[in-house]
Amino acid sequence: MMKKRVLVACGAGIATSTIVNQRIEDLLASNGIDADLKQIKIVEAKGLEGEADLIVSTTIAPTTYSIPIVIATSYITGIGMEAVDQQILDALK
Repeated sequence: MMKKRVLVACGAGIATSTIVNQRIEDLLASNGIDADLKQIKIVEAKGLEGEADLIVSTTIAPTTYSIPIVIATSYITGIGMEAVDQQILDALK
């Protein structure tokens, strides 16, 4: 399987994306998915979507994208995390 590329976005590209980034790294490793993750500001996503397979964001997407996007606020609230895990795995298979 080719290495996947995931953009992990939040408002500033620092705080919440760091928490989400670690969760995704663990999720993908435990499911045998090889991926590079890049933390970004959500406003950078449109310019980088051509380099990625998936966007995972902790904030509302300001536009539409040509690749799947998963809104991962559940990783911050702790509610419904398993459903987000599955959305990410499905998008990368």
